[in-house]
Order: sequence, then structure tokens, then C-alpha cells
Amino acid sequence: MFVSTAYAQTAAPAGGSDMLVQFLPLILIFVVFYFLLIRPQQKKMKEHKAMLGNIRRGDRVVTGGGIIGVVTKVGTDDELTVEIAENVRVRCVRSTVNLVLAKTEPAKPGDGTAATTEGQAKPGETPAAGGIGKLFGRK
Repeated sequence: MFVSTAYAQTAAPAGGSDMLVQFLPLILIFVVFYFLLIRPQQKKMKEHKAMLGNIRRGDRVVTGGGIIGVVTKVGTDDELTVEIAENVRVRCVRSTVNLVLAKTEPAKPGDGTAATTEGQAKPGETPAAGGIGKLFGRK
């Protein structure tokens, strides 16, 4: 019936170290998520943005819909003109380009055209075996 004074007393308020121990698992989970998910995604987005900024006329590209074509005109705004077949040109938004298959060399000051780099596919050729063709079931 009588409660001893030891049981009736309240516990001392939690100290700063107890608070840190409680939040330590949450902090560790956030650090793991940052290094495994957030940081690689930011790096990939930065690389994709740089790739989109370096698109030139003559580059062979794959759009978000899977259409492969050659860039014929790079607009000043966020628009490209891509030739997907002979005399068939479509306008697309620059951000819909997923992959650049073949880059062209920049035009030289005395040259009026841009030449393709050695060893890469020219705009009218299909990609070499072992390249992007394997992704689409080609041999």
C-alpha cells in the first residue's frame, strides 16, 4: 500500500548523449542513402546535361521514344531537328535525347562541313556489331 519514495521519484531528464544515440540510426540511414542513391543520380544527371549541351549537327542520336536519327539542325532554344529517314525530319526537344551514338568533329575554321571522327559510324551507316545494335536485337 505504501509506495516507497524510490519508486515514486521520476527519472532524470534525458541528456544530450541519449538524444544522439536515438538519432544515430536515422543519421546513418541518410548517409547510406546519400552515397548509394542521391550522389550517383546527381552525377548521372550532370553528365546527361553536359551531353545534351554538346550535341552538334551531324551527331547520331537516340531519342526517348527509341527513334535513331541524325541531327540536321540545332536550334538556339531547346529544339533540335533530327532526320530519321531520307527527307523525313522531325523537331524534338533537346531533353528527349537519351544517347549520342556517334559524335562529329567540330568544323574547322577553313572548312564548311563537319567531318566524323575515325572509327565511328557515319550518319547513314548502322552501328557496328557489338555496339548499340545488340540492345535492339540486331546481330
